[in-house]
Amino acid sequence: MTATIRAANPADVGAMHALMYELAEFERLTHLFVATTDALADALFGARPAAEALVAEEAGRIVGYALFFHNYSTFIGRRGLYLEDLYVQPSQRGTGLGTAMLRALAAIALERQCARFEWTVLDWNQPAISFYEKMGATVLPDWRVVRVTGEALDYLAAPAEQSAG
Repeated sequence: MTATIRAANPADVGAMHALMYELAEFERLTHLFVATTDALADALFGARPAAEALVAEEAGRIVGYALFFHNYSTFIGRRGLYLEDLYVQPSQRGTGLGTAMLRALAAIALERQCARFEWTVLDWNQPAISFYEKMGATVLPDWRVVRVTGEALDYLAAPAEQSAG
């Protein structure tokens, strides 16, 4: 591996956004991709950052990224580190870069006294599942992601008398 892993900076936003679109293509979810570079810049570097990111840079080019943020476990009583995305361009896969990025994130989690480091994986992505399990991760069979978006979110947020009608 010859890439360098470092914290993202504002100059990386355009390259990260392009890689996010590549990830959406890989996951066959481009129809859901509406993120903009401005929104990403605000989420990472705005007045109230919502996330952080690491980038992998090789020969002055961003070839991978990991976007993460903190969550909190009420049962454990400590924060955790949640990995939203880990993406390495296909030409860089098999070089150890993905492993190095996960190790860097695990080190951040320990440095910040996080009780756990977690993420989700699509059930059809067996190469990723095998990779994560090889690194010691456990794919939790009994947990499912629950999501509310769009009109359902509008409905859920409506005052009770409005949504009951």
